[in-house]
Amino acid sequence: MSRAVLSLGSNLGDRLAMLRLAVTGLGEAVRAVSPVYETAPWGVLDQPDFLNAVVIVEDDIGAWDWLRRSQALETQAQRVREIRWGPRTLDVDVVTVDEVRSDDPELLLPHPGAGDRASVLVPWHDIDPDAVLPGRGPIRDLLAGLDSTDLRRLDTGLLDEHPTTRGSR
Repeated sequence: MSRAVLSLGSNLGDRLAMLRLAVTGLGEAVRAVSPVYETAPWGVLDQPDFLNAVVIVEDDIGAWDWLRRSQALETQAQRVREIRWGPRTLDVDVVTVDEVRSDDPELLLPHPGAGDRASVLVPWHDIDPDAVLPGRGPIRDLLAGLDSTDLRRLDTGLLDEHPTTRGSR
């Protein structure tokens, strides 16, 4: 059984529907779903704001399988990769898979940018406040060094249409 942390983001189309597509597509593997946050774009700034969330999943698969599942969800959402850090219907990043470390360019684990992004750490902290980012330390400590004032928590969540999950299991 592997446990993975996945970061979800969308800034094109029906952003909330795209995040819900990902949660629904992960099915019974979902153990916890964070609140949804609206965030300013990162990298390429001339694009719409993002909706972001974090999902904790468990299943009898490995790190590469989590990557393939994530990419399949992005394909289902008709993601087009034109500009690095550009606009997208759905972005599903594998942040961690247990204590797995990978320096393969296709699957960097833990995700190299996760420890510096409030859009990942804030929602992750909401559902797992004692989490540790391998090689970087407790996420609460990483959050202490970040400015998260531009994150706006939405009143609606992803659990509204995903009856198999109600917070952490």
